Amino acid sequence: MLLSLMFFADVAKAQKATWIWYPGDYEVWLSNKMQNRRTERGAFFPPFWKLDSHYVLVDFHKDFTLANPETVELAVEGQYNVKLDGKALAGYPKNIHVPAGRHRLSLKVYNQAAAPAIFVKGQQLVSDTSWLVTYEDKEWIDESGKTSDVSATKYVNAGNWNFDSADKLPSAFRLPTEEHKPAKTERKEHSILVDFGKETFGYAKLIGLKGKGNVKLCYGESKEEALATATCELLDSISIDQPQKADHTMEGSRAFRYINVLFDDNVSADDVAMLYEYSPVEQRGSFRCSDEQVNKIWDVSAYTLHLNTREFFIDGIKRDRWIWSGDAYQSYLMNYYLYFDSPTVTRTLYALRGKDPVTSHINTIMDYTFYWFMGIYDYYQYTGDKSFIKQMYPRMQSLMSYCLQRRDKNGLMEGLPGDWVFIDWADKLSKKGEVSFEQLLLCRSLETMALCANIMDDKTSNDQYQKLSADLKSKIFDLYWNEDKHAFVHSIVDGKQSDNVTRYTNMFSIFFNYLNASQQQEVKKYVLLNDKIQKITTPYMRFYELEALCAMGEQSYVLKEMKDYWGGMLNLGATSFWEEYNPTKTGADHYAMYGRLFGKSLCHAWGASPIYLLGKYYLGVKPTAPGYQQYVIEPQLGGMQWMEGSVPTANGDIKVSCSTKQIKVNSDTGTGLLRFASTSKPICNEGEITAKGNGAYELTIQKQKQYTINYSAKK
Repeated sequence: MLLSLMFFADVAKAQKATWIWYPGDYEVWLSNKMQNRRTERGAFFPPFWKLDSHYVLVDFHKDFTLANPETVELAVEGQYNVKLDGKALAGYPKNIHVPAGRHRLSLKVYNQAAAPAIFVKGQQLVSDTSWLVTYEDKEWIDESGKTSDVSATKYVNAGNWNFDSADKLPSAFRLPTEEHKPAKTERKEHSILVDFGKETFGYAKLIGLKGKGNVKLCYGESKEEALATATCELLDSISIDQPQKADHTMEGSRAFRYINVLFDDNVSADDVAMLYEYSPVEQRGSFRCSDEQVNKIWDVSAYTLHLNTREFFIDGIKRDRWIWSGDAYQSYLMNYYLYFDSPTVTRTLYALRGKDPVTSHINTIMDYTFYWFMGIYDYYQYTGDKSFIKQMYPRMQSLMSYCLQRRDKNGLMEGLPGDWVFIDWADKLSKKGEVSFEQLLLCRSLETMALCANIMDDKTSNDQYQKLSADLKSKIFDLYWNEDKHAFVHSIVDGKQSDNVTRYTNMFSIFFNYLNASQQQEVKKYVLLNDKIQKITTPYMRFYELEALCAMGEQSYVLKEMKDYWGGMLNLGATSFWEEYNPTKTGADHYAMYGRLFGKSLCHAWGASPIYLLGKYYLGVKPTAPGYQQYVIEPQLGGMQWMEGSVPTANGDIKVSCSTKQIKVNSDTGTGLLRFASTSKPICNEGEITAKGNGAYELTIQKQKQYTINYSAKK
């Protein structure tokens, strides 16, 4: 009786009906479709790495109890059979009648072209993530006709997204579009040059096109690129034969600000427009302050991230349009302070991981494999979502096993044939030997494995991963820390420390909290604030360099750097932030990269890092327990007179307003701890402030309550 009630409760609490599939399969299928859209000057340009595929035959089943009989609607992507209590139903039924009582409904679906998926909708029974799925075929029927024990089969909970009606087919998904007109148009006898006013993404649309001949479209993130018909990165060519005017929308989506449309003699068009393609994520985070340039930096950062938030988090909209793990890792962090859109994070993590067996590093890059693990660590800290961890844990184990098997005789990671040790785009950056940065990222990845093993109640693995991470951390200090240089050296080659000190390992070790207070100050002085150490010129690694400085309370310094670096791009007319910025370059040289005149991406996700820095280290909001059950707010003005903003969480927003005289806080979630410094005794009528000594104070923040603190900020 108790078991029956448990089954009934499961159905009674059923979610809204949604399309379901084998977890990760739809994400892999969709990422393959998206990443193979890249072109360069009209030529197909596929990804550099192995692409996995979905399972083509998947079994879905659900055990349930109905209080009343009902008719259940079925929709399926693929060929399928249906069994109710082990008995097959004829044909391809669209509706089935299910009597009251306890039952098992099973569907086996074959689909080579797209991920097998099902949609089930009744009054009580619906398809949701409580359904179990497997790609194996071990369902046996005993002599009584009942389904036997299938515990040996690898059943897992189904995956889903937001496809919540039978006619909303997952395989038909496309991002929404809206028509935009250009901000400026320049017409010549055989060409139209249009300027949409800012970086954008979508499908070019030729309005009132007529004639017989050829049309060429040269796209440009800059005007120079659009006019450089022989060297622009993106172009389309079409041939038409239409005596009457008609509109024509290009098949492929492109990144551009300018489009230079060139016509043959007998071809003309009335105008050029575009269908702007976008991800319908909701912008929940906000930031405003007394410095208008910083406000502009935040706005352009938000626009940059939005353009690169597509079906997945991609690197840049012009060139690659691929899912690179290092780029995506930064997008996850920025997302937590702008959208808090968990589905885009989990889709991207699924797509990057792919399937077993593991035969190479993610994107073939050693450090990008480790960023994948770190992305899961942060995802859990921000969301508290254990269900995703449970789905991913077996894939985490097999990927970590692959990494550990590739260690050398010293137990360290060193690039092997087929491995790309990336770290950063930087001149004269050695990748030879056992690079300290890779060991540091592996150590953090092992800590992630221990955390997830604990969530899974896998004590044996938890103990193993904890020991591995502790031993590796000790080895990193023993082998790479140089007392004379007050820092970690870059690498060990042939058993000896290199003389070279770079910023990477040193700055990561700060916000990983691997250094004691004294070591942090040494690194800050001798590495991060030392102009003799090779400078970083990519927003990619500036992200981490500035985070490390913020973690040590250098918000005033970082604000100036932010204004110089990102403000420098704005001063050059940037409407989105770039893949790389070197202030010593001039003119069109800013657009060159990879030996190509316009090879640089002028809209790159990793350029949007001020969103994260301003949310976490100026508004000062970060979780201290999974899912913001507990969190801290440590506002730092960094030289600004005032700032205000909102940080999204899974259960509402945390809002902070701070000036030199007053702090206001209210939160929709968890229990917070406000930490701040004041030169006078602060006053708060809504809570009790605790003095911690040396002008430091704390106040507990309860949800759904407004707090106003009057204080005097330290100058």
